[in-house]
Amino acid sequence: MSIDWAAFTPWSALLGGALIGAAAALLMLFNGRIAGISGLVGRLLTPQAGNGEALLFVLGLLLAPWLYMALAGEINVQVEAGPVALIVAGLLVGFGARLGSGCTSGHGVCGLSRLSPRSLVATLSFMGAGFITVFVLRHLLGV
Repeated sequence: MSIDWAAFTPWSALLGGALIGAAAALLMLFNGRIAGISGLVGRLLTPQAGNGEALLFVLGLLLAPWLYMALAGEINVQVEAGPVALIVAGLLVGFGARLGSGCTSGHGVCGLSRLSPRSLVATLSFMGAGFITVFVLRHLLGV
């Protein structure tokens, strides 16, 4: 996946971030729950009463790309990995989210806004691991 830097403007990123923050704030305000994706998906895997908002949230995440394509046209995204690699990567991310007591959205968006020390450590760990991975792949392995 790559970004077309010639056509990039920060406005779409700013709007997307504002919408994510607004959605997280509204979920916390009206339901008293944070918008951590791994927690919402985890709740769907253990069916119980009161999972309606989790189901709607995850359905919204799955349907949003099709709604965007219907309104704005084609999404130009190129994924260089094959289906098996994507499935393995998704499972590893899910395992890591469970191991880290939450995903990047739960810790980074919701946890930091609640001034959670655990979320600060988790977010710094995510970012540090990302920086190290990019450095190793680009500068040491030449990928």
